[in-house]
Amino acid sequence: MSYQTVNPFTDEVIKTYDNHDDAYVEKAIAKGDALYKQWRNDPIASRADALNKLADVMSSKADELAKILTKEMGKRFVEAQGEVALSVSIARYYAKNGADFLKPRDIQSSIGPAQIISRPTGVLLMVEPWNFPYYQIMRVFAPNYMAGNPMLLKHASNTPMAADAFEKIVQEAGLPDGVFTNLFINYDQVNHIIADKRVQGVALTGSERAGQLVAAEAGKNMKQSSLELGGSDPFVVLDDADLSEIQKIIGGARLYNAGQVCTSSKRFIVTEKNYDKIVEMLKTAFASAKLGDPMDPETTLAPLSTSKAKKNLTKQVRDAVEAGATLTFGSVEQNQPAALFEPVILTNITKDNPAYYQEFFGPVGQVYKVKDEAEAIALANDSNYGLSGVLFGGSAEHAAEVASQIETGVVFVNSFGGTLPELPFGGVKNSGYGRELGDLGINAFVNKQTIVTKHEPIDLNDAFGGFV
Repeated sequence: MSYQTVNPFTDEVIKTYDNHDDAYVEKAIAKGDALYKQWRNDPIASRADALNKLADVMSSKADELAKILTKEMGKRFVEAQGEVALSVSIARYYAKNGADFLKPRDIQSSIGPAQIISRPTGVLLMVEPWNFPYYQIMRVFAPNYMAGNPMLLKHASNTPMAADAFEKIVQEAGLPDGVFTNLFINYDQVNHIIADKRVQGVALTGSERAGQLVAAEAGKNMKQSSLELGGSDPFVVLDDADLSEIQKIIGGARLYNAGQVCTSSKRFIVTEKNYDKIVEMLKTAFASAKLGDPMDPETTLAPLSTSKAKKNLTKQVRDAVEAGATLTFGSVEQNQPAALFEPVILTNITKDNPAYYQEFFGPVGQVYKVKDEAEAIALANDSNYGLSGVLFGGSAEHAAEVASQIETGVVFVNSFGGTLPELPFGGVKNSGYGRELGDLGINAFVNKQTIVTKHEPIDLNDAFGGFV
């Protein structure tokens, strides 16, 4: 596996990184384990100041960090700036709330007072993707730093500059040695790390295949894991939806980050009443997208992450059309240079079409016509994925009730939402398991230890419910 930065707008190779050898990996694990043992009994709140310092350093270098994303994976500079700001907000959120989320909880027991306390578990491995290089790291790092779990990172092979930059920020902020180590490693080394008895868990965001491999290795070694594996998120439009509100966000719902977002709206499921209007609305939004240099403020649609990603997405579109889908907007042949990809809209996708169950990771929108609300729910749920979704209906109360019937980790009602530090994030089905962010995220790799205290001699009948 080669870690290499290639500018997807120009296909220029910017930098290549050597892989770390096994001795370097061993040193990283040992440092993390030593730190865990050193600080596992420290008050959780004692780590907040350093996490705020990390946020300060990151904020002070915002434009520099954003340019790395633009060069490395093609993210529009303004979107890259937004990612840096989001990462800063996550660090500050956990610095402020982490200790409170993990405070002891009292339980009344028949044999004496009990308390549930939150204990760190040890060194963790995070395996992260390229589409939000800093955010993906921070949403695991910040909560686990507060919890007391040192971390190792295996980032995507096409975003090594971002991984290296994050490690340098951690060091500049003065966080303790061993708290975070970036590793340029192969998957055999990943398996070795998961198997190491000093490593207690692994968090992965990536493809289904990567999730299957990592989960199998974690299970074999009795290690905790959390997986976020993408989605084919529904955007449901009911009869009484406010179309003027949809018009404001429909383009961004699919084209933000060049459509390379696990939670972007990929399947537009529309009742007959509004179907033609939504198709035209989507065509107008896609036609107005300006494809170009991601550093140019006039550009509204950046290139895909790599030329390989463009090749794969082009094949998906071609296969869908050959299987009977209607090319309602755009072209099967993508003649733009490098990784630039013009938006596409597909309609009339039948269940036997391979596109029906696939995730299209790029600016491709699928639009489905349904008879009514019940059919919309059924189609939304007829997916191998269950990450996120959007639902527009008239009454917020009724729309929320319909949303509760959609099988995803989150649904945004009458709005389009991305991600916020306080909102737990994760999915069901092939979108994975576990939650990151919010109060749930900080508890993902925490030992909820129950301490029962009795000051008098114990009666076994009390302890075992009278069955001794």
